[in-house]
Amino acid sequence: MLLEVENLHVFYGRIEAIKGISFTVDEGEIVTLIGANGAGKSTTLKTISGVRPVAQGRIIFEGKDITKMPAHKRTEIGISQAPEGRGIFPGMSVMENLEMGCYVRKDRKSNTRSADLARVFELFPRLAERKTQAGGSMSGGEQQMLAIGRALMARPRVLLLDEPSMGLAPMLIAQIFDIITEINQQGTTVLLVEQNATQALRRADRAYVLETGHVVKSAPADQLLNDPDVQAAYLGGH
Repeated sequence: MLLEVENLHVFYGRIEAIKGISFTVDEGEIVTLIGANGAGKSTTLKTISGVRPVAQGRIIFEGKDITKMPAHKRTEIGISQAPEGRGIFPGMSVMENLEMGCYVRKDRKSNTRSADLARVFELFPRLAERKTQAGGSMSGGEQQMLAIGRALMARPRVLLLDEPSMGLAPMLIAQIFDIITEINQQGTTVLLVEQNATQALRRADRAYVLETGHVVKSAPADQLLNDPDVQAAYLGGH
């Protein structure tokens, strides 16, 4: 098992945002967490990447307990996140943003960096066209491509994607999900948080439904796509 979350509890002050959730992500999978706003999806990703501290429970990556490991060390061992709201450096160029993605890599000046950059430009040709453009001057869709590309430059074993379709036009949403599928097919495991539950469940292997900090359902994604309760709550009834 690549990633295991066991009985995870996370607080914001006195408020318990995550209330003892457990789930797994196997190598090569796309696993998605779906749920309403405030369910704890983004907090879960932030905790896995080391941004939020764990109050109770464990995070295990490749058999090693990383619960207390600093965030930058988690990037070094293969956990990389494209955060909600993109989080790019707006005043830096596309190339500078991408180079920040491989900052913690010990081989960032080697040929592997060039190969990874070529992979990002193949996935996102628009970024190649706009290498010298400031990230903040690009459209929302282009900034999302840049956020994912920057995360890929860390050469992750597991890519954490937080709301990649947020604020995008329907055509761009389909394109982003096609690229996520391609990234996975190229060998990168994906843990996806997404409010567009229909798209997420169509692309994922397995899914977990979060409600107010609890996992209330887990099943193969296609099974949840056809679950009447999930349809009614998250898929607009169809």
